[in-house]
Amino acid sequence: MPVSHRSIVLDWLGYATIRLRGRTGVTVYVDPGRYGVLDGHRPEDGDLVLVSHDDHYDPDGIERVARDDAIVVVHEAIDADAIDRVSRQPSALPYDVERVASDAAFALGPLDLFTTPAYNRPDGPHARDDGTPYHPEGSGCGFGVTIDGVTVFWPGDTDALPALETIDADVLCPPIGGRFTMDRHEAAELARAIQPDLVVPVHYDTFDAIETDAVAFLTDVGTSGIPVALDD
Repeated sequence: MPVSHRSIVLDWLGYATIRLRGRTGVTVYVDPGRYGVLDGHRPEDGDLVLVSHDDHYDPDGIERVARDDAIVVVHEAIDADAIDRVSRQPSALPYDVERVASDAAFALGPLDLFTTPAYNRPDGPHARDDGTPYHPEGSGCGFGVTIDGVTVFWPGDTDALPALETIDADVLCPPIGGRFTMDRHEAAELARAIQPDLVVPVHYDTFDAIETDAVAFLTDVGTSGIPVALDD
């Protein structure tokens, strides 16, 4: 369900797929595709497509949402040769494709963007039994994008890292499903640290491993005076 906030409209389409549209007509997609979230949809209206790491790299999903003249920005570590389900490298996509590091700030036309490191700590709660993190440091990033004066921040598949608490964002879209990312409790703490105008949680309930109680998250964050918008 689309959510309006000041000059933008934000729509969480499922899993980690976010669609942003500003009043000037610029449309941005974050991590489009996978798990059927775009089945039956082929809007091809995206001016900019952002891909945070290999789990969310879906060439078909990108082509479903991107305009012919779109810019696609992917994290520098994404390598199709290391992903069993895809065969096309980002460079083979029919778009202007840019690689980005995990800690960058740049402008693309009327948009200001930044990236943040996104990873699980080996000694943290979101690692395998042998201590191997699901998302090693350097494997992905979070994205912040400012559209028409509104900054939206998606931290990516990550723990609630201390450095994220200093991010200045109007809208926060944290993962809350746990297991592979921060859970709803950690995401609530992050929201209280950032103090955005609005929180739109994502990356939950897509499959069993990331099921969570979104209403409990809403209550936890809402009691701190921060508005939360849920899909339902």
